Amino acid sequence: MTERIVLAYSGGLDTSVAIGWIAEETGAEIVAVAVDLGQGGEDMDTIRKRAIDCGAVEAVVADARDEFADGYCLPALQANALYMDRYPLVSALSRPVIVKHLAEAAKYHGASTVSHGCTGKGNDQVRFEVGIGALAPDLKVIAPVRDYAWTREKAIVWAEERNLPIDVTKKSPYSIDQNVWGRAVETGFLEDIWNAPIEDVYSYTANPAEPRDADEVVITFDKGVPVAIDGETVTVLQAIQILNSRAGGQGVGRLDMVEDRLVGIKSREVYEAPGAIALITAHQELENVTVERDLARFKRQVEQRWTELVYDGLWFSPLKDALDTFIAKSQEHVSGDIRMTLHAGKAVVTGRRSEQSLYDFNLATYDEGDSFDQSLAKGFVQLWGLPSKIAAKRAQQH
Repeated sequence: MTERIVLAYSGGLDTSVAIGWIAEETGAEIVAVAVDLGQGGEDMDTIRKRAIDCGAVEAVVADARDEFADGYCLPALQANALYMDRYPLVSALSRPVIVKHLAEAAKYHGASTVSHGCTGKGNDQVRFEVGIGALAPDLKVIAPVRDYAWTREKAIVWAEERNLPIDVTKKSPYSIDQNVWGRAVETGFLEDIWNAPIEDVYSYTANPAEPRDADEVVITFDKGVPVAIDGETVTVLQAIQILNSRAGGQGVGRLDMVEDRLVGIKSREVYEAPGAIALITAHQELENVTVERDLARFKRQVEQRWTELVYDGLWFSPLKDALDTFIAKSQEHVSGDIRMTLHAGKAVVTGRRSEQSLYDFNLATYDEGDSFDQSLAKGFVQLWGLPSKIAAKRAQQH
């Protein structure tokens, strides 16, 4: 039986060329796997046909939009996952889903090897290969761009020589990765970190500087899961899609940052994640109302570590698995409504209500009805400050 290799296939020039090139180099049959994560663009059937036309013996197209939203975006939302306090893990979240489908396809089609189109400079090579190692440790990996110095110029020549059914002239000045959780843009003139992004960079968001009426939205959560928008029941996928449209229409979710990559270099990245930023903003505020203080403080440490693990390609790791359990437990009381105003590039919380609220009006008020016994505070303050006071006295004596 001829050896088979499963290729992560996007439908673009590089992976289309990789089908025939890998087949020629290895003598293996290529099974192309394309995964729909809500990235939009070309119809998945068109992508499937192109893979076959480029020489794949099989082309698997997986509709993983709900799987991605429920199993990957939702945990990130509940973890308030923002790498370097800003980036909502757009690409990092998508890689383990793709890896899962690659491993399943390799098992089904009897493949011994998987292949991806990542470079040797990026994070994605790590996410793909560490993920494959965790799910299917016997599989080998080929990365043509990294391992064989495969360039876009070589790919264009290769495609033209073999008359591949793909437009080799269409050249975006950017490298773009997108899914329903957001969009990542890099390279081109953005590599000069003094250059400001231009409007041409953006696709998911409208220009926040343009005049428009504000949009008010109410997001309902049940145990940390967004379940309704303005009272209308939604799935997690629908919640993201609706807020991509509404928050994106107000210019919410634009990020321009220099990021610490796992491989040790700094990289300038421009992101758009309107739905993700709006949902995380709302979720954080509902946690402020419903999560007890010490749990909330410790959860912030867990959130940072969880985010770093996912960014670093360790989705399928024991620590990530254990932290998932902690985060799930922390969501037991995160139910209620958050009202936000979406306008001029910002998602601003203006109202909160929850039957699980820990906010007690009578304890908080300074007006009539105050039930807080202020006479207890004097002794509390004295005891709380006692260790510092004793240490200060010692310091004065020496």
